[in-house]
Amino acid sequence: MNEDIKEDEKTKEYPIWTLPNIMTLGRMALLPFIIACMYGGFPWAALTLYTIACFTDFLDGYLARRMNAVTPFGTFLDPISDKVFVAAILIVLVDLGPLALLGIIPVLIILTREFLISGLREFLGPKNIKMPVTNLAKWKTTAQMVSLGFLIAAPANIVFLITGWLFITIAAGLTAYTGYVYMRAAWPHMK
Repeated sequence: MNEDIKEDEKTKEYPIWTLPNIMTLGRMALLPFIIACMYGGFPWAALTLYTIACFTDFLDGYLARRMNAVTPFGTFLDPISDKVFVAAILIVLVDLGPLALLGIIPVLIILTREFLISGLREFLGPKNIKMPVTNLAKWKTTAQMVSLGFLIAAPANIVFLITGWLFITIAAGLTAYTGYVYMRAAWPHMK
């Protein structure tokens, strides 16, 4: 009987069009508009759209848990959308200048860690080894989001550029450390 329950869980269908999943897809749909505003020289419009996207990033996870609407599709899509979102904006910020020259160092740290941990989760997944998100990783994400917001608005004011650099440096430090923590935890399973 226990095997029947497990089989039922495997074949259970989950709706794709839940409110949290729609919010995640909506966040991805905002990305081209944010980038267009950044390249078009409209930092306040880009920042407004970016802020909406960040809010939906928090809200979709909260609502998924609160509404008991956590789905395999959402569990798959949310972290991927976050990584695509951050990577795209970082690349644009390097291209436009706020993260040019030495700014490439925190960008490389952040992108390397994101790809490394994604690959690690992919490797450990078939072995049924979970890599839960730590509280420190949540602080890393917060520092990243704040830094990107300031850097998006950097063309409007030098204070935003300096503040963005401060937060991207903090985010890169937290990124490197949390990457190390994840790798250390996963190392015994990779031998």
